[in-house]
Amino acid sequence: MKLKVFSLFFFLFASAVFAQEITFKVYNETSLLPVANVKVITAKSKLLGVTNAKGTLTVNIEAETHFFFQNEDYKISEVFIQPASNSIEVYLIPISEALSEVVIRTKKQQDYTVTALAPVEGTHIYAGKKSEVVHLDLIDGNKAANNARQIFSKVAGLNIYDANDGGLQLNIGGRGLDPNRTANFNTRQNDYDISADVLGYPESYYTPPTEALSQIQVIRGAASLQYGTQFGGLVNFKFRKPSLDPFEFITRNTVSSFNSFSNFTSVSGTLNKFSYYTFYNGKKGDGFRPNSDYESHNAFAHLGYKFNEKTSIAFEYTYFDYLAHQPGGLSDVQFLENPEQSYLKRNWFDVNWNLFNLKLEHEFNANNKVTVSLFALEAARKAIGFRGVPGATNPRIFNPNGDAVNEFGEYEYQRDLLIDEFSNWGAEVRFLSNYKIGNKDAYLLLGSKIYNADNSSQQGPGSKNTNADFNFIDAAQYPNQNNFDYPNFNASFFGEHIFNVTNNLSITPGFRFEHINTKSKGSYYDVNLDDFVPDNNSFVRNFVLFGVGVSYKPKPYFELYSNISQNYRSVTFSNIRTVNPSFIIDPNITDEEGYTFDVGVRGKFKKTLSYDVNAFSLLYDNRIGQVLNNRAQWVRKNIGTAFIYGLESLIQWNIKETFFKNNEAISFNAFSNLALTTSEYTKSEESGVEGNEVEFIPAVNLKAGVNFGYKNAVMAIQYTAISEQYTDVTNSPYNPNNATDVIGAIPSYDILDVSLSYRFTDSLKLETGINNILDNTYFTRRATGYPGPGIIPSAPLNWYTTLQVKF
Repeated sequence: MKLKVFSLFFFLFASAVFAQEITFKVYNETSLLPVANVKVITAKSKLLGVTNAKGTLTVNIEAETHFFFQNEDYKISEVFIQPASNSIEVYLIPISEALSEVVIRTKKQQDYTVTALAPVEGTHIYAGKKSEVVHLDLIDGNKAANNARQIFSKVAGLNIYDANDGGLQLNIGGRGLDPNRTANFNTRQNDYDISADVLGYPESYYTPPTEALSQIQVIRGAASLQYGTQFGGLVNFKFRKPSLDPFEFITRNTVSSFNSFSNFTSVSGTLNKFSYYTFYNGKKGDGFRPNSDYESHNAFAHLGYKFNEKTSIAFEYTYFDYLAHQPGGLSDVQFLENPEQSYLKRNWFDVNWNLFNLKLEHEFNANNKVTVSLFALEAARKAIGFRGVPGATNPRIFNPNGDAVNEFGEYEYQRDLLIDEFSNWGAEVRFLSNYKIGNKDAYLLLGSKIYNADNSSQQGPGSKNTNADFNFIDAAQYPNQNNFDYPNFNASFFGEHIFNVTNNLSITPGFRFEHINTKSKGSYYDVNLDDFVPDNNSFVRNFVLFGVGVSYKPKPYFELYSNISQNYRSVTFSNIRTVNPSFIIDPNITDEEGYTFDVGVRGKFKKTLSYDVNAFSLLYDNRIGQVLNNRAQWVRKNIGTAFIYGLESLIQWNIKETFFKNNEAISFNAFSNLALTTSEYTKSEESGVEGNEVEFIPAVNLKAGVNFGYKNAVMAIQYTAISEQYTDVTNSPYNPNNATDVIGAIPSYDILDVSLSYRFTDSLKLETGINNILDNTYFTRRATGYPGPGIIPSAPLNWYTTLQVKF
């Protein structure tokens, strides 16, 4: 067979060589019906393909006699064939709803909670990359509250902000990246963007509910070539697929500490060529501090239609709306006195999110496929509250008197109101071709993305009331305001190619071309001039990023992988313009550049042990941060060059398979997730910065736990220990006697979580647990603006109970 492959950097001619053609026919052992979407994988973890609607897959193989057949609704089947075979029938055992929890737990032990992505999945290439897949069905913890500490417990090196807001926002970072709203990752759901503005404002105000997810995929910095330029990489939330039955109903109701209640209800099914999955998730609670109540509503609909075995289309809509009271920050002295107190009661935060996606998937033939994804966002975030006493000369000074009243009982200080509106759309096309170079399989991925945004922000005086009033008042009386539009455009073209040099060694080079045009148009009020000043900016950039990955897998239980990739992070809205009593923007601020490098080993010893140990380094040039000028004002600017390196490891040990292999009544496993990280500012023009450690990096980040199950009962214990970390570039130490300054280190802390579950019947399950069972007092964040300023305390001992009904 002769194939032509076109690429910006590749023009290859492949000639056909003799290979044995074999057809796999996969059936349901119970119903004897064909099974579609079954992955056929070699013993060396090479994906050969996926069965079609008739349950068949025809491939050319060479000297392969050992195969695995995998589908999430069936037990994994292992098959050995004779070299002369050309047609094989395989019968898979379904994981029936009637099976006991013991059988389900056996599957969990085999699959492990966190795995690596296959080299090729759909129209995506992951060969040679540091990747982690969290399988949510195998996670024990507080899913109703999106407890990130438990959900991401086995993702190496993540730094997490703990907040008691019902899990409305996800705040994760890693390798020295600020966790605030996961802004240093490219965040997606079902492979399309969900953040406010991918380049201009990549903060994620919406987080998909854990109870609706099947997987969370995390790919480190090398993801910049396929998904965008973020240093952190990719976080992709994968929703559950529609049930294969015509109708499935699940409802989960959770009650927990602080008057919290959550309801998650989903309906899904498949009717011939039509499939659907919908859910509603509602939450409300009071929080453990005064003035921290919240309420949210989240709805999702997936409608799919399969025209034939080669072509399918799906439409998805996501609605998310929440209102949260913000109790403000505390000084160190106040935190030690009582971390559950609040001095501010007039601060509110409101989010409204509407996501749309239309995706077409088509297979031209067994070796060539394309995905076309159209997506759009209509959203807004509003914040009102007190952020500083008017006329204060030092924004570092903590002042809890924003809610002070005069002799008539009226609030003395005006609230500041910010409204951001986001309207953007995009299209992404991905084409994957599988062909041969000589007698080796090769994979070419080409893709392109267009992204257009028309966003706006307005800041000015809000009311003096205590309620969530998001209306501006007379601007003439209170002129501190600004009004900006942010029209942004981004076009990119990317490609990666897997060259299988030998049966064990693959090399995957890649590139990404970016055209970015970030603009700001508007004006702000200058107090000194007593007038509005126009401030229009335009940043146009064209550049190419390169990277290469290597995978060497001589044995099924051992893979050596390495990847180096360039990274880039565009200046954001807040980097261009903000009117905030705590910040000044350096007019010469520019984009951040650098690279990430990983080298590691990973593998699985049958059902007994899974491991992934890697060393990494990250060069962060023109890193944006905050320093104090000679007027004691915060200035956001390019601080200098930071170098970060360390060791990350995840060990998952199936103790049951080691010592109790023949006892099917129990499950017993343990894990250790340890990250050791070192960092330094190697160059800076700022006084007192060069040689300092980088912010948001604990030297030791440990999460470890055990999971024990007997028949239908399961118990999980998780321990988390995080060492001290700095929050500013000057490495200000922790000072427990600090009553006014908002800066300082975050002390080390440790947390113990316990969870239990019991399945009464196939339709009824009870989950419960206690988070922070030792009732340790700690915090993970110091805020200089919203939702502070000051220390944002984390929750004390708290419990939850969930009842699940399914039919």
